[in-house]
Amino acid sequence: MRSRKVVGSIERLPARALYCATGLSPEDFNKPLIGIISSYTDLVPGHCDMQALERFIELGVAEAGGVPLKVSVPAICDGIAMGHEGMKCSLPLRELIADAIEDVVVAQGLDGVVLLTACDKITPGMLIGAVRLDIPAIVVTAGPMMAGQLGKERLDLVTHTFEALGKYKLGKLDLETLKEYEVRACPTSGSCQGLFTANTMACLCEAMGISLPFAATSFPFSAEKKRIAKESGKKIVELVKNNITARKIINKNAIENAILVDVALGGSTNTVLHLTALALEAGIEDFDIKLFDEISRKVSKITSIRPGGKYLMEDLHRAGGIPGVLNRLKDLLKDNITVSGKTIKEIAESGKVYDEDVIRPLDNPYMKEGGLAILYGNLAPEGAVIKHGALSKKMFKFKGKARVFNSEEEAYDYVINKKIIEDLEKEGPIVIVIRYEGPKGGPGMREMLAVTAAIMGMGLGEKVALITDGRFSGGTHGPCIGHVSPEAAEGGLIAILKDNDIIEIDVDNRKLEAHLDKETIKERFKGFLGIDEFKDEYLDGYRLNLKNEKVKQLLEKRLDKLLKEKHITLKFLRKFAKLVTSASKGAITKV
Repeated sequence: MRSRKVVGSIERLPARALYCATGLSPEDFNKPLIGIISSYTDLVPGHCDMQALERFIELGVAEAGGVPLKVSVPAICDGIAMGHEGMKCSLPLRELIADAIEDVVVAQGLDGVVLLTACDKITPGMLIGAVRLDIPAIVVTAGPMMAGQLGKERLDLVTHTFEALGKYKLGKLDLETLKEYEVRACPTSGSCQGLFTANTMACLCEAMGISLPFAATSFPFSAEKKRIAKESGKKIVELVKNNITARKIINKNAIENAILVDVALGGSTNTVLHLTALALEAGIEDFDIKLFDEISRKVSKITSIRPGGKYLMEDLHRAGGIPGVLNRLKDLLKDNITVSGKTIKEIAESGKVYDEDVIRPLDNPYMKEGGLAILYGNLAPEGAVIKHGALSKKMFKFKGKARVFNSEEEAYDYVINKKIIEDLEKEGPIVIVIRYEGPKGGPGMREMLAVTAAIMGMGLGEKVALITDGRFSGGTHGPCIGHVSPEAAEGGLIAILKDNDIIEIDVDNRKLEAHLDKETIKERFKGFLGIDEFKDEYLDGYRLNLKNEKVKQLLEKRLDKLLKEKHITLKFLRKFAKLVTSASKGAITKV
């Protein structure tokens, strides 16, 4: 066990004495030291009731013969951070948490970890930390929030706050109802009620076998979740004794099973980013985001969960949870061990479906393909992501004139102040382009929920498309394409788009194209780089060639200027911008 290096002999007397100062006894040093890594905080509704779950995990660890030791990591709420500079801090938090876990586990000599988590970047951050270390680990996701209620209407955060603001601006919703939504939309602790990023990642933890069955969908304040927490405490001691480490569970089979469940559910587009990062950190070197598209073409979307659907997470739980979903997909799963002691196929075999409409059979799906698609073309040679499972069929083929913005704020102003409606009347179909919001250019790859929710709330979901090198919230639905790679700050074609350029989207054929000829592209990149002569060697297809030394130097100077113009003073954000990879590579920090 790892702890033996720290407290395993009399030569380690100083360390043993310091652990004794925390209340441990010398006999505890013969037991597994288990870190309960908790993201409990009063700041985030998904995490504010975790203290009770910490207690039950501790009971389980102690009952199984381990020593429970609580460790805290930070958490932020993407919904609270949304729409202002705080959203730049969200994705970098994933890396901070992974680094913190790596740091603390090694320094303190922990033998295994229970990862108590809930929200968007915290769960993947903890997973990345565990696979980096390849330490025995088990994830306890706190669970979803209950639906809000106003009369007979069931409420959720996205529909009844973000999208409701768009309706209010158009006069379709009165201020009194809007104020009712404010206090009723989020009635309990937990991750927001739909298949947004937090709940999608929780479901994928079960699909990968790193969480116990029903961890993803049971409520954080329920007796069921407390029993799962206690059992997870017991199981981590068993994993340590049997040396079953994170990478033995999170391998290529597990990642492919997670993608399968993801697209069958129609989950968040952010999972492309997080599963890619996790796969690469777990040492799966040949991983490519094309896999999402390949799997999505082979499996049907069998649930209809908000956003873009009619059900909520509580309905999925009552219908059979992820074991029920796995049961539907059992013939497509790749068998693998799980933290439960059963294989994933054994869990699938025992899964039951109690509502045939919430979790439909594969021969009666909501959509013949899975819920995510990867688009390619001159605008996205490395790929872009769309949740086409929450997209009107009318928008699968779309062509419009670009309206280009260099920040989310500019685009939001354009939409919420109804300038977009004037343009639609004059110009016809519009494609909003938001750039310099990618991993480097943001920096931090902000989510664009405020803009997309305003578009949908204003009833423009079949008239306007949006593309960005940033991200979308898991709560986004409609004609929204994110993760455009390479991003503007790395010399992608999105950097040189101008108003009125024609953008074409073809979801069926997985295409995202700008109608620009090669000479126009060269001329615009010449201006972009601020040089007098543009050589063919500066281009790599339709993007700038990052292998060319001059291009690299010019892009580095542009990035420094961009960070200065954006008044990015936080040092960790500046470090993130310098070290982060493309979204197509998981937006991980690489050294």
